Amino acid sequence: MSKLLIVSNRLPVSASKRGSNVSFKPSAGGLATGLGSLFQGSFEGKWIGWPGIAANKLTSEQKKNITEKLDRDNFIPVFLSQKDIDSYYSGFSNRTIWPLFHYFTQYTVFNEQLWDAYYKVNRIFCEAVIREANPGDIVWVHDYQLLLLPQMLREKMPDLTIGFFLHIPFPSFEVFRILPWRRELLEGLLGADLIGFHIYDYVRHFLSSMRNRFGIEHVFGHIQMGFRLLKVDSFPMGIDYNRFAEAGKSPVVQKKMGKYRKRLKNQKVILSVDRLDYTKGIAGRLTAFDRFLEKYPEYKGKVTLILVAVPSRTKVEHYRMLKKDVDEKVGHINGKHGDIDWTPVVYIYNSLDFNDLNALYNLADVCLVTPERDGMNLIAKEYIASKSDGKGVLVLSEMAGAAKELTEALIVNPNNTVRVVEAIYNALTMPEQEQVERNRIMQKLLKVYDVNMWADDFMKQLVKIKSQESQLLSRKLTAHLKKKIKTDYRKSEKRLILLDYDGTLKDFEQVPEKAIPDKDILRLLIKLSADEKNDIIIISGRDKDTLEVWFKHFNIYLIAEHGVWIKEPGEDWDLSEPQSDHWKEEIRPILERYRDRTPGSLIEEKGYSLAWHYRRVEPGLGIQRAMELKEDVIHFTSNLGIGVLEGNKVLEVKNVGVNKGNAALKWIGNEQYDFILAAGDDRTDEDLFQVLPERAYSIKVGIPPTMAKFSVNSVSEFRNLLSNIAEETNQ
Repeated sequence: MSKLLIVSNRLPVSASKRGSNVSFKPSAGGLATGLGSLFQGSFEGKWIGWPGIAANKLTSEQKKNITEKLDRDNFIPVFLSQKDIDSYYSGFSNRTIWPLFHYFTQYTVFNEQLWDAYYKVNRIFCEAVIREANPGDIVWVHDYQLLLLPQMLREKMPDLTIGFFLHIPFPSFEVFRILPWRRELLEGLLGADLIGFHIYDYVRHFLSSMRNRFGIEHVFGHIQMGFRLLKVDSFPMGIDYNRFAEAGKSPVVQKKMGKYRKRLKNQKVILSVDRLDYTKGIAGRLTAFDRFLEKYPEYKGKVTLILVAVPSRTKVEHYRMLKKDVDEKVGHINGKHGDIDWTPVVYIYNSLDFNDLNALYNLADVCLVTPERDGMNLIAKEYIASKSDGKGVLVLSEMAGAAKELTEALIVNPNNTVRVVEAIYNALTMPEQEQVERNRIMQKLLKVYDVNMWADDFMKQLVKIKSQESQLLSRKLTAHLKKKIKTDYRKSEKRLILLDYDGTLKDFEQVPEKAIPDKDILRLLIKLSADEKNDIIIISGRDKDTLEVWFKHFNIYLIAEHGVWIKEPGEDWDLSEPQSDHWKEEIRPILERYRDRTPGSLIEEKGYSLAWHYRRVEPGLGIQRAMELKEDVIHFTSNLGIGVLEGNKVLEVKNVGVNKGNAALKWIGNEQYDFILAAGDDRTDEDLFQVLPERAYSIKVGIPPTMAKFSVNSVSEFRNLLSNIAEETNQ
């Protein structure tokens, strides 16, 4: 049975050292809860991560002791030095990736040494995983500290099933492109089989970066990487719903609620709980509360904001400045509005245990969650889940991923202080019946898609994508099949070989005219065509004049413009059937308009067709313009007897009924051929594959879907196959 390896920056337990003694403290986070449930299910599992203590502070004996103790719970420690932690975690992870991915570009640090440390630690994690993994195991990598790890693992162990989940936002391409190491991070992620994000916005941003950086396109979130299939999808992380929903009934929580209520008397309670991070919008939240008390002075002495700020990254300058700003704002509000009997803001600069937190959730009339940018924000979900009586109002930032699910909350733009003030007022005055109606809708959603469902959903999709990938592999032209083709070629007496040119014999060029056949292609065609048993046909979308210049001295047949023109060796060109080009004058202006408004595109005119090429166009724009052009041309050509043929980054307008399949029927129907091989790379070659007899070898250069029986990954792989076949010529 496959083993599941969870890999994250931190283990779900933290080690600490006091004197010579080492102790462990478990994590109560949602990630630990959700992934822990997988170990209790159908997977044998291990969790790999940093144990929370610097390796240079430990003796060899202490490291051994930590490893042995953690192993009992299937935890594998990755030991890091204090220097690694400072440069990789506090450095590149939290001074470069964190601010940039949250759109705080002004805080982003670009430092080559921090990047080197990030790469080094990802390599350390890779080595730790490889020591534990076996071929066929499943590895689930988590979060922004390990963006390079999937590809590192893929290079070491290609047979691994690898998932990756990002727990923070993925920024738009315009922000992501600022990063000098953007290519390396994207390549790192491409090693995964499934990449998960909280919401579809982040999926869209990632796919946009893939398209703009590499020109890689997707089909409904599926990306083909050679014979690998990668899926990108959204999986909104849930919470342990029942734990929060039931906690309010416990005597401990009830006692704490009574204690808090006694202190607060009959005041309305607004709750704010966050790590003290500049992304959370805490300072803006305080400003909004100050403005609220100014605009609605009747609430003075009747409402209290409980501000829980959990210390975070206290050694980083921006966080120290934020702490100072928050301290000053709290002091300002309390001094400005408070009196001897009432403190407007109760400020708790500390973390709270589960019972204290749940008591505040149950007590709060309003929960104010207004981050400036947040991947998901589980605080919002925990608050709603804790409201067993349905009373309470969530004010939620539209910049949090949770806003896509919790649509019954009062959604605000955290930068619009006026709106936040009004949302606080609306929350405090909302009728109880409306509160209950809104919360019950959100609770139903959270109960169904909880953290266990989230983890289970991700794993099911990961297994599914590997199953789909195996279908791709079933068409791969293996070494065994290549040997069989060579054997059948040698034994045959009469052979037909039909070859596309661009993308099959020759890699694409940015400008079509530059794709001139090289010496290796020419030698290969000379050798194949010299065998009297062979009929070689170049069947291309190229115009007839170009093909004649390139191949007129060869003993081969030529088919130009996808089947419009046919030329036998030593003969003149003939039309395959009567053609008309009167439509060109109507269609050319349309193509010219798209050429002029699409930088990098060009028009190629052939005898009986017009082609619009967009290989040099910015990828996203090229696809959009191609779709628009196709629609426009089809609209104008409905009565002209012409159609639009889609090739590899080209749209070709030509007469309906003319295609490679029809042109090749003259030879394919000849029963004398006991060996037939056809190869092509794009949609135009599917017409040829479709008319081939069952005994023929049809090969797609590139990845399925295709009607060809087999596929090879590249032009060079196909040319190697032809070279091996040619070795049998005249033997």
